[in-house]
Amino acid sequence: MKNIENLIQKAVELQSNGLTSRQIADELNVSRDTVTWLLTRAKKDVSTPAPKDISVNWVNIGKNAYRLRNISKVLCDMALETLEQTDDDVDLIVGIGLSGVPLASLMAEEFGTDLAVFHTHYDPADDKHLKGDFSGNFSSVKGKKCVIVDDVITSGYTMMEVIKRLREEDCKPVAIAVLVDKKGAELISDVPVRPLVRIVRVD
Repeated sequence: MKNIENLIQKAVELQSNGLTSRQIADELNVSRDTVTWLLTRAKKDVSTPAPKDISVNWVNIGKNAYRLRNISKVLCDMALETLEQTDDDVDLIVGIGLSGVPLASLMAEEFGTDLAVFHTHYDPADDKHLKGDFSGNFSSVKGKKCVIVDDVITSGYTMMEVIKRLREEDCKPVAIAVLVDKKGAELISDVPVRPLVRIVRVD
């Protein structure tokens, strides 16, 4: 129960700092339904049943550069395995901001490729629709083959949007590398998903 109370406290704190429910979900690595439940629970309305979700806390990796580097090497190895199976190559690593960027930076170094960053933006008035763009401070994605990197896939919605945007730029995503796949998908928009951990529900 202590972990739930900690999540509630963090959700309330993030909301008081002006984050939208989608941003809170991204920060806590939970679904938006779970954020709604946490915030409702904070108001002591306990009649709402908890959504089926799993909170992912990877701070023990994120706070340590040595661990990040080694996890990035593992993700590179898994992405390479996919590239060998599909007989493809890669010349770009795309990190999804914020949490996918450190992993993507280290993977780009390991692969010897360029690095691009996709920043997600949320409109507080329209929290349901993802907006975002590729940062001009990093490599262009135009006409390249890429591996997309993020920390956690929850619903897969962000990943689908990024893939769509990449294809609009004539960039071919050849693999997705993530720490945790909560969706349990082998493919997202026809791109192979290679997670360090895949969570599968057994009903």
